Order: sequence, then structure tokens, then C-alpha cells
Amino acid sequence: MGAETVYLETLDGINIECDVVRTDQYPARAIVVIAHPHPEFGGDRHNHVVRALQQAAVDFGCHSIAIDFRGVGNSGGLHDNGDAERLDLAAACELADMMESDCPIVMAGYSFGSVVGLNVSNPHIAAWVAVAPPLTMMASTPTSANNHRPKFLLAPEHDQFTDTAKLREATATWANTTVVDLVGVDHFIMADAPKACAEILEMALNAIS
Repeated sequence: MGAETVYLETLDGINIECDVVRTDQYPARAIVVIAHPHPEFGGDRHNHVVRALQQAAVDFGCHSIAIDFRGVGNSGGLHDNGDAERLDLAAACELADMMESDCPIVMAGYSFGSVVGLNVSNPHIAAWVAVAPPLTMMASTPTSANNHRPKFLLAPEHDQFTDTAKLREATATWANTTVVDLVGVDHFIMADAPKACAEILEMALNAIS
């Protein structure tokens, strides 16, 4: 999986570093924009779940863009608790449009990144994938909750930060939302991350095809 490192400029003038992996398939099935876990706990675009999502994307004939949020690695700016980080993902969506115009976008994220992703709106976003979304970081209902386009939430059985039953209860009124159980693992998904990410991404791609 060969990645090209590029820089994006956000609407508020921050330079964001990201890795782009291109599929040989044309047209691509989708462009998967991927957001990493919480930077204050070591999260960045090199996280194993982020890499698993990128590998799954190219395996399924998709381009992918994995960003480092502002304040992480070589990205400029400062961490903003998920608020201004939405602009980082919006910049990735703009890059996606330049890469292959009108190609559907799947907004994917892991942990903190999944919550940020669920709060990003773009007309080309065809689906959202949220891996281990922490309920504690959803102080308000995400903007995507009322969107008719599909959302797939992957819920680890032994997640230290989110009870699966409470996640289902909290998202019961969301439009077109599916919660998928991930049996036998905790929030960090150290076992079978590639398989789990491939399965949830395939569900999203099948839903928009």
C-alpha cells in the first residue's frame, strides 16, 4: 500500500498533513476520508485502525485520505477538542473532489476521529463509518444523525468508554443508522482490526452502490 504525503490548507489557514492512497480502479468506488483517535492520547494517522481502514479502502477499489488533525505531527495549529478539527476533514473532502470529481465520499473515523467525522457535512458524503465512537465525546447530537444517508457504527463488545446498549439507545432516533457489534475486543481493537475494518467498510460501500 503506497502512500503519498501531501498538505492541505483549511478554511482557517491551517496546513494539514495527510497520506493519500490511490486505487488503480477507475472510476473508484469511493474516496474514504479517515480520521484518527484522540491526539492527546497518542492518536495520529499512523494508528493501526486508521491503517486498517486505508488497506480495506484500496482492497475495495477506493482512494483514501488519512489526515493528521491540527496540532498533530507536522500539521499546523492547535488541538481544539473536535471543533475546528471538522475543518481539517472538510479540507480532505475538498481534496477528494479534486482527485475524482463527483466520486462519493465515505467519512470514516476511529474513536475521537469518528465523532469528529459524524459532525462533518459535505454534499459528496454518501455514508459515515464510526469505529468505536465514544459516547462521552458526544455532548450533542452529531450533525449527521438526521441525514438520510447511511451511518455504520462499529461497537466493540468490551469497549472501556462506551456501553453497547447505551450506544444503541443514544442512536435509536438517528436516521438510517446501523450499530454493528464487534465481539471479543475492547476499544483499542488490537485483535483483528483489519478484518473488522474491512467488514464495516464493505457494508458502507454496498449501501451506497
